[in-house]
Amino acid sequence: MPTSRLSSDPVHHPLFARFYARVSPTADVRGGIAAIRNELLHGVSGRVIEIGAGNGLNFAHYPRAVSEVVAVEPERVLRRRAAAAALRAEVPVDLVPGVAEALPVKSEAFDAAVASLVLCTVRSLPRALSELYRVLRPDGELRFFEHGLAPGPGMAAVQRTLDRTGWPRLFGNCHTARDPLASIEAAGFRIVSQRVFRLPERGPALPTSYCVLGTARRGVD
Repeated sequence: MPTSRLSSDPVHHPLFARFYARVSPTADVRGGIAAIRNELLHGVSGRVIEIGAGNGLNFAHYPRAVSEVVAVEPERVLRRRAAAAALRAEVPVDLVPGVAEALPVKSEAFDAAVASLVLCTVRSLPRALSELYRVLRPDGELRFFEHGLAPGPGMAAVQRTLDRTGWPRLFGNCHTARDPLASIEAAGFRIVSQRVFRLPERGPALPTSYCVLGTARRGVD
C-alpha cells in the first residue's frame, strides 16, 4: 500500500495497532476486561456513538435495545479489525473513519455516547469531550471506562514523567496522567455514577492501573 495513502489517515500507529489487536482479546478474557465492558454498556439503548472503537471489542456487549452504533475509529489497521467484529455484532454497527475532536455527525443526534480506553489517546481531551457533548441529545448519557491519574503522589509523578518521554510514542499516544473525571465535568457533563478501581486488582500497580467506570449526562441547556 503506498505510503501517501497511509499518511492521509488522521491517526496512524500501525505497529501499536497490530500489537493491540493481538493482545487485547486475551486481556479481555484473562484480565476481566470483558466483564467491565458488560457493565459499561448494560442498559444502553437507542442510537449510540462510540469514539475510538479500536478493534471492536465493545460491539459484542451492546444490548439489543441499541438501534444503531456509529463507531468512529481513526486508525486504519484497527478499523479493519473492527469491521470484522461489526459483522458479528447483534446490533447494527456503522463503522466510520474520523477523530474524536471533529466527529463527522450531526449535533444532538445520539441518545448515548461511549468512551472506552480512548480519552488517554486523543490529541485534545477538551475538544473531544466538547464534541461528545455536542452530538448527544439533551440529557443524553456518556458511558466511560478510562484509566488515568493515580491517587498517590509517587505513581502520579511516574505517570507525568512517562507522558513527557517515550510512552505516548510507543503506545498509540496514550497519556497515563490525564484525569478523565475532572475533564468530563469541566466539559459540562454531570457525573451520575462512578466506580474507581485498579486493573489488575491484585499484584503490582502499573501506570495504567488506575481506572474509572461510570455514567455522565449532558445538560438540558
